[in-house]
Amino acid sequence: MKSSPRIAVIGAGIAGLSCATALQHAGFTVQLFEKSRGAAGRMSTRRGGDEGAPWQCDHGAQYFTASNAEFQAEVARWCEAGVAAQWTPRLKIMDGATDRDAEQKLRYVGTPRMTAPANFLAEKLALTTQSTIKKLQRDDGGWRLVSAEHGLMDAYFDAVLLAIPAPQAVVLLQSVAPALAAIATATHMRGCWTLMLQFAAPVPLSYDAAFVHNNALSWIARDSSKPNRAGLESWVLQANPEWSEAHLEDSADSVATALIDAFVKLGGSTPITWAAHRWRYASTETKPQHGCVWDA
Repeated sequence: MKSSPRIAVIGAGIAGLSCATALQHAGFTVQLFEKSRGAAGRMSTRRGGDEGAPWQCDHGAQYFTASNAEFQAEVARWCEAGVAAQWTPRLKIMDGATDRDAEQKLRYVGTPRMTAPANFLAEKLALTTQSTIKKLQRDDGGWRLVSAEHGLMDAYFDAVLLAIPAPQAVVLLQSVAPALAAIATATHMRGCWTLMLQFAAPVPLSYDAAFVHNNALSWIARDSSKPNRAGLESWVLQANPEWSEAHLEDSADSVATALIDAFVKLGGSTPITWAAHRWRYASTETKPQHGCVWDA
């Protein structure tokens, strides 16, 4: 009996996991590769503290919506499995002049943390973590992968799919698929500085989250207001793309000083502890022309 085609998917964020799941359901043999310690990508959660004062904070994607019927069905499956739930924050829009309530819509988060839906999908997939793919190689047997940790891998694949930020894809594509590399090169991605703040008591603000305009910050949220959260009161601050790009190479300390100061000026408090994360590739400057591309 002929074996099913083997597909390598590089990147175990929600895009790679969804792609791998669909391929596996279609009968392909799929192997996922992820450079981090686990799946989730930008649907990430940081945890810290100790047994006496633990904390957690979603420092990547803050929530997700579902307007497509197919995705609505998938989100319903996640909610039924207990890995996602609706989040109904007191949400504001702040533009420096007047504050107003934001539009109410169905917003969902992973539970008990944002990584939960990704881990739920990964349970039924073959996933190799801590494997940074740095080169693709093709010969008569098919595609082989070279990782920074393991060198040239033995396995052969019939196809390779990249579900990683465009600038990282360029490195893998330029020698084997220059036309695809050109498309990835034209996709400009921007960074984002994210700060996670911890407090001994709830911060006395009349809202749980806010879109912020005309400020170094673009988003602030009481992570503790999300369902099934535990630990210290935690807030996440995300800088706007322009500010992040201008300060991308700054030290975490200087970034924290600036963003905490901006938070305090909005009525927030000074945290007892904080942690910072720099997303080099957080968003695209404009909507990409291609949702996906394929070279047979």
